[in-house]
Amino acid sequence: MRIPRPAVRLGLVGALFLGCSSGASDGGAADDQSVPVIDLAAPPGSDLAVARGSDLAAPPAGGLFPPGAPWTQDVSQAALDKNSAAIIAWLKNAGGWGNGNKLQIDFSINVLQADQKAPFLAFNPTGDFYSPDCDHVPVPVPAGGALEGEQGYSCTQDGDCHLIVIHQPTRKLYEMWRADITNGVFNGGCLAVWDLTRLYPPSGRGEQCTSADAGGFPMAALLFNADEVAAGHIDHAIRFILPNSRILKKTYVHPATHATSSSGTGSAPPYGVHLRLRANYPLANLPNDAARTVARALQKYGMFLSDGGNIALTAQNDRFTTAKWANLNFDSHSLFGIQVTDFEVLDSGPQLSFQGNCVRNPF
Repeated sequence: MRIPRPAVRLGLVGALFLGCSSGASDGGAADDQSVPVIDLAAPPGSDLAVARGSDLAAPPAGGLFPPGAPWTQDVSQAALDKNSAAIIAWLKNAGGWGNGNKLQIDFSINVLQADQKAPFLAFNPTGDFYSPDCDHVPVPVPAGGALEGEQGYSCTQDGDCHLIVIHQPTRKLYEMWRADITNGVFNGGCLAVWDLTRLYPPSGRGEQCTSADAGGFPMAALLFNADEVAAGHIDHAIRFILPNSRILKKTYVHPATHATSSSGTGSAPPYGVHLRLRANYPLANLPNDAARTVARALQKYGMFLSDGGNIALTAQNDRFTTAKWANLNFDSHSLFGIQVTDFEVLDSGPQLSFQGNCVRNPF
């Protein structure tokens, strides 16, 4: 879900958007324009997954982005923000995490792996496509995949319906908000294409620019999955969200590049705020090793405020992973014992005022 704002995209919680424009992006993935579009000719009443079966690729080894990306940095000894105590106190007084101050976990987002067989499909931009923030290029769509919260590629539940695909041959990450492929017609909202071989600057794809996530982040880089937890280590920071009333209005810090008309004031945390679980948090109090693995990642890499909503943490759905959450005894309640006051705020540099004038980086 989103909250209103003129001309530029907002967070994932709230009502509708106002005045969003569509059009082709002048940055990002222009080289993908030459990729041929393949008509899968999905039969009436079916989506792409039903039409073609499954040709999903196996996940590649190694991290998504080169070493040096902000979400791969060990911040266990990093300096605190001078306002850390004030921000944590404000958040506690405002109600803490969403959904009754519970560090709950959402498991609805799929991350798909596409190989050379996956067709590239053109899409029709909807009112959820914003220029110049978003990329209007064909998207690799592996058969057998699914949108966030869906069984296939049709957006039937009117949710966020994120489509997230890693195209292995070109090492590019395609992330789209509000995708829908029904009866052979592909309609899509904001698409952000990320080059997984590139070490992006603090301004990411562009200053003041959104992505498929309100804060402008690459979502897949911050989603932990069952295979990582089964291996006993998560080697990156984690995505977290807060209610819009608990996010500082029109303010962000890098590596976020975008903010919204959220309603937080005073010492509310801005988009991109980087929280770290305190080093002396009693891990033995957590229910099992899976929960402790996630907590150790929060101590070493922390978590970035990426979007607005009520369920604090986001993990990948286990539909396309080898390990399964149920076998790990890990569920949406496994981290309920961790409170807002168990975190510290890291120094992320100056707060930036969101003006809504996206300027894409020239790559």
